[in-house]
Amino acid sequence: MVRASTPVRVHRSVRRHVRCCRAFSAAAPGHDSYVDTLPNLRIGRHTRVMFQGFTGKQATADATESIAWGTNIVGGVKPGWTGEHLGRPVLLTVREAVEQLKPHATAIYVSAHHAAAAIEEAIEAGVPLIVAVAEHVPLHDMLRIHSILQTQSKSRLVGPNSPGIISAVGRCRIGFQPLPCFVPGWIGIIAKSGTLSYETVASTTRAGLGQSLCIGVGGDILPGTDLREALSVLEDDPDTDATALIGEIGGTGEMDAAAWIKDYRPRAKLPKPIVGLVAGVNEARGRIMGHAGAFTAVGEPDARTKIAALEDAGVTMVNHPAKFGGVLKAILGGETSHTRRDTVGSWVGDRLGGTQRRQFHGFAIGKPRPSGHYQPPTRCSQQQRRHIHLAEDKCMDLLRAAGQVNCGTYSGHGTRGLLAIGINRSTRSPCIIAAPAIHEGELLTPNVRHFPFDFQRGPDQLASERVASHLQLGGSKGSAVDSLRQAIASLFAIFFNKEAYLMTTHIVERLGAIKIVAAQFSFDDAAFRSAGRQRDLHMLAAGSSGDQPDAAAENSGIAYIRLPGDGFIGTLANGAGLAMNTVDALAEAGGKAANFLDTGGKATSETVKESFRVILQDQRVRVVFVNIFGGLTLGDMIAREVIMAFQELSLDIPVVVRIRGTNENEGEKLIAESGLPLFAFDDFEEAAAKAIEPSHA
Repeated sequence: MVRASTPVRVHRSVRRHVRCCRAFSAAAPGHDSYVDTLPNLRIGRHTRVMFQGFTGKQATADATESIAWGTNIVGGVKPGWTGEHLGRPVLLTVREAVEQLKPHATAIYVSAHHAAAAIEEAIEAGVPLIVAVAEHVPLHDMLRIHSILQTQSKSRLVGPNSPGIISAVGRCRIGFQPLPCFVPGWIGIIAKSGTLSYETVASTTRAGLGQSLCIGVGGDILPGTDLREALSVLEDDPDTDATALIGEIGGTGEMDAAAWIKDYRPRAKLPKPIVGLVAGVNEARGRIMGHAGAFTAVGEPDARTKIAALEDAGVTMVNHPAKFGGVLKAILGGETSHTRRDTVGSWVGDRLGGTQRRQFHGFAIGKPRPSGHYQPPTRCSQQQRRHIHLAEDKCMDLLRAAGQVNCGTYSGHGTRGLLAIGINRSTRSPCIIAAPAIHEGELLTPNVRHFPFDFQRGPDQLASERVASHLQLGGSKGSAVDSLRQAIASLFAIFFNKEAYLMTTHIVERLGAIKIVAAQFSFDDAAFRSAGRQRDLHMLAAGSSGDQPDAAAENSGIAYIRLPGDGFIGTLANGAGLAMNTVDALAEAGGKAANFLDTGGKATSETVKESFRVILQDQRVRVVFVNIFGGLTLGDMIAREVIMAFQELSLDIPVVVRIRGTNENEGEKLIAESGLPLFAFDDFEEAAAKAIEPSHA
């Protein structure tokens, strides 16, 4: 039984309150680093929370739940309107709210195209913690926000595209996490994926461990707080005995976290155990896997590389979020009191011998491994959801219009190099990406280096010279470097003016100058869909929308990717991380997924029905596997929607439904009593075994 309130915990909470109040005060003179804002993440009962967009429908619903749970919401802001809402004052501006309400944190509940302006207003007013939950915030809006954040030391950002941050111990929720899953306890959770974090919460609750501080860093390309930073906060958190770390494909955050853990373990007197999961082992390379940031760009590590790095740092890896609770409980020896760590000289895992990673290496926790049924292509040539891609001739036209750039076809003479402008997710800034030679396609090119530069100023002369040195340019003195500088300037002009996220070219050096012989440009679709900008790019990209199932799914707000190979299991999940992990876990169990499909965090009857339609357009599908965690969506509601879809579409193949979370028993009962060839489970491995049966027929 989890002890939610003991004399020891109350005593420590008082000390924690004093410590956190100091942390939320203005930065001391001389501090001028964004790193100094990390203590602002330590929320609790003392935290005074305001809302931007307070009177909106979703803000009202989430604030009402949070207030009832115990969160100290002191009011909010609505431009052009004052008064009261939920018994709390509503003010015109954030600055007025800061002066009158004295908040420690603000929850930003505005639409994606207003999110950056709302964040900037909160930074200018000096709000210590800013939590942005909106999805589809334009990428270049966030690049501008990060250029501002790096120049100050008062405000810390969580999000966007994040469920928020929550202290189960302190009863403080800033976001929309499903409250029924949370119980005060001792496990800190850091996650890129909302749905995977919810199931991890439920797993640690079932194990009797509960949660301390849970930070949803989110699935955006440029999160305000990353995995490494969140780990550093939990290091000194007195309520956290161990950490669950949930990563996924995209960026180098997991590698940065592994490096931090490798440094942390030898310097800490009693290092806290860390158990991890990385989703996207079976990613479709070159595709966006639901989250805006869930794609592996050129020069970035894949999921297997991240898993290996975390294991090497001493992290125990699992392959499914339902296993976090059992594994953490085993590592902690079944004890959940701080006094155990105070009186016992080492962790149970150390007493059992070896590091925690070695201790559990043979344990049946599902170490991810290659599935064998999917080989990623060598080029990023497929259509990506939420992003715009242009044909190569149109990319070349943009380059010629941007400046004096030599563009043309590759003659076969000269070594092709890689020159690109993209995003460095660790520095949260744009960067030049370069490699002196291309081998086996750009994604697999070795010796790729990133050269970050300031978003507002653009690449400078020094950056160009460093890139030229890495590319090993020769030719007549200075001429090749000059032409390279011109190419970089033209690429950046397009990147900045057209809101690109990755612009890749192949270059050769001919007659002492640079020639671009191939180009592939990718632009941020959110700039148009959320903010109405870059309409001309949509016109240029017309007619290249990809195959019909993708288009039909996107029109319904569904992320669907048809996986190559002989996969026969159609998959459906409510959340991008959960959808990725479903494909991975099925592969490890011996199954072959035909697709990735994310209905979004809240599955509805329409999205479930449309998901079935899209899945069944694939003639390979012999069984449908529905994997739902009832956090934001109730299990019985999902069961009714699956039954309705099955009947309306007259399905003639079996459907396996795995329901976990809120109202899971009611959902399983509805399916069991439906009289249809539907099979309901709460255990993933049992459900996966049933879904794999058609392969044995």
